[in-house]
Amino acid sequence: MKRISLGAALVIAAIGAGAATPAQAELVNAKNPATIKAIVESQGWPATLITKAGEDPYLESNRNGLKFLVLFMNCTDHKDCKTLQYYMGFNDAKDTTLDRLNDWNRQKRFARAYRDDSGDPVLEMDVDVDFAGIPRENLGETLNTWAALMDSYREFIFEK
Repeated sequence: MKRISLGAALVIAAIGAGAATPAQAELVNAKNPATIKAIVESQGWPATLITKAGEDPYLESNRNGLKFLVLFMNCTDHKDCKTLQYYMGFNDAKDTTLDRLNDWNRQKRFARAYRDDSGDPVLEMDVDVDFAGIPRENLGETLNTWAALMDSYREFIFEK
């Protein structure tokens, strides 16, 4: 029986351990708006990054004719943002009652509905990507959830 040197055994063990360890997930956060833009676009949705002096950045996008924003929140000097908010509204449904919006909020999770300052029914969903961030796949999944909520909200607001 051949003897394996301690060095060779350590090399073999290290190779085996590396093969058994799953790949580290790429973490994303709100500090780089271009990364978030790329993730939105990877969903097949157009995205335009808007930056204005003295304001936090945001993305304009749409899916199936529903326009929405991805707002960068909790920023320091309009950069180094910590959280995201998905936001949409309907300016042609001002007759939506507060009771109706409260029904949405009682029945649904993950996003809240209310009337904005103009009386439009809006929908918001917060996404916390602070600290080291969250896996890229998880952020993509929040966009899938958002897409389903947007569709449901449109039906909810305009059903008679």
